[in-house]
Amino acid sequence: MENNVVVSVIIPVLNEEKYINICIDSLLKQSFPISAMEWLFIDGGSSDATKKLITEYCVRYKGLIKLLDNPNRIQASAMNIGIRKSIGKYIIRMDAHAEYDTEYIANCVRYLDIGEYDNVGGIAVTKGRTSFGKIVAYMMSSKFGVGNSQFRTSSSSGLVDTVPFGAFPRETFEKYGFFDERLDRNEDNEINYRIRKNGGRVFLSSSIKFIYYCRDTLRGILNMAFQNGKWTIIASRLCPGSMGIRHLIPLVFVLSLIVLATLSFVSIVFGWLLLFELALYFALALYFAINSKQNMSTVIKLLLLFPLFHIIYGCGSLCGIVNTILGVPKK
Repeated sequence: MENNVVVSVIIPVLNEEKYINICIDSLLKQSFPISAMEWLFIDGGSSDATKKLITEYCVRYKGLIKLLDNPNRIQASAMNIGIRKSIGKYIIRMDAHAEYDTEYIANCVRYLDIGEYDNVGGIAVTKGRTSFGKIVAYMMSSKFGVGNSQFRTSSSSGLVDTVPFGAFPRETFEKYGFFDERLDRNEDNEINYRIRKNGGRVFLSSSIKFIYYCRDTLRGILNMAFQNGKWTIIASRLCPGSMGIRHLIPLVFVLSLIVLATLSFVSIVFGWLLLFELALYFALALYFAINSKQNMSTVIKLLLLFPLFHIIYGCGSLCGIVNTILGVPKK
């Protein structure tokens, strides 16, 4: 089988027992020949049934599925372990929180075969598995919720700044290097920035589709927001240029609230500016919440979730600033 491997699928995993069966079953339904693939699951120390479930698939599909350990736990390390252990012509990074269209891998290979792109990816259709998760899914698919994240809010193809996960020719890593293991998060933004900075091309195709299952608890989505906000700043410090302006908007929002609230004690003018900003924010939130075409209960929950998500993200960025002041190393 090894001599016939065209695609090496690499999936970092950590406590994915809720989603791993859905993910693997969607891989088994791929139109691309199984005989031309290998699937490497890189586990970061799962404490649930993730490894047990993957091992069962390893037994059933011997030679196709491999389970490797990732002592460093973070996804950048998992990807580098997988790349070094893989043998395929193409490296396709996937996520265990997702379910893939049957043509996903075939379409990735079709674009990689053109030979013009250093990374290709597709459109994420965000879904929730609980009633609250469905509300989170709408927020994560809304331009008000996540800005101009093209793979979440767009359906058009073309050259982009970044794509989710990514499908790479092996030569991409030989030319531009591996994933940056200094980053707990945003390693995909960083490597795509490095590719583009050095003349490479990142392509988003609307024919490459997958369902991404978002966090389905308030604690889960707010923890994600805080960590993403924090690592936006750290990644910007370690790898200048890797993060876009949209990643900094929640920080600007939070800082403006703090500054205007403080200055309102000096002059009432700043108090009025603060009220105007909040009125404008909630008017936009109400517009996008109503635009969800959901019932009134969902609209109200969105009106609460939008500011919670943005403020916690911005607070995470403030924490990231503190971390950088205290001495995050920079190459």
